[in-house]
Amino acid sequence: MSEIPETPTSTPAPDTATLRTPAARPGGRSARVRADVVAATLAEVTEKGYDGLTVEAVAARSGVHKATLYRRWSGVDGLVADALTASADQPWPLPDTGDLGEDLRRITHEVFAVFTDPELGQTPTALIAAAQRSDTGAAALRAFFAAHHEQAAEVAERAVTRGELPAGTDGAEVVRAATAPLYYRLFVTGEPLDALTAERAADAAALAARAGLFAAAPAPAPASRTATPRTTATRTATPHTTAPPTIDLPATNHQTPNGN
Repeated sequence: MSEIPETPTSTPAPDTATLRTPAARPGGRSARVRADVVAATLAEVTEKGYDGLTVEAVAARSGVHKATLYRRWSGVDGLVADALTASADQPWPLPDTGDLGEDLRRITHEVFAVFTDPELGQTPTALIAAAQRSDTGAAALRAFFAAHHEQAAEVAERAVTRGELPAGTDGAEVVRAATAPLYYRLFVTGEPLDALTAERAADAAALAARAGLFAAAPAPAPASRTATPRTTATRTATPHTTAPPTIDLPATNHQTPNGN
């Protein structure tokens, strides 16, 4: 999935696999300031990591006064979060090969290619690591992935239209299933990631999707109300006895005062 940023001075990575610095929108000073600040944040976090990231360094690199940074972004956690938010706003050109499996393979290959590139992988790795250091950053990271999964769901939606997948397939879940094994190796176990692993993850997700494992569960049918015929009970006279009252005891182990 399109997950990951490039440093402002690096060679551009494939569009579908980069978190990119937002372009300044014409006529908007605020947008230009934000783009400069995001670019500076990405550069600083790549070079120094979360522990070395400071508002003062971002201010010096971006040319934006630190008072403005504190007022608008509050601190380094806000800067990291907004770098992710700005990247999530960028369009993601998706593959459209006419085959779900091939589309997913191209997506997973781009994740593999970016993260394993000695230069391009530095910024996404540093930004994700920084985002996990605060509640603000972690929330922005979740929102970033959610936005890209929803966008990438289009590859599965096309497959549904072609009749390749069952109607009601959750496209975002298909993409999550394809990319999750890669992120597990990258950020949980630290196991090596190779092109074959990326391809297998895509193929497994496509196979599961075709089997209907990501189809939305049908809503439960409302319980039918069938009238049952009434029967007239025959009353048989029995001797009248007075039953002792019953008491519902709590579901605990009952002990007598002497422990028995």
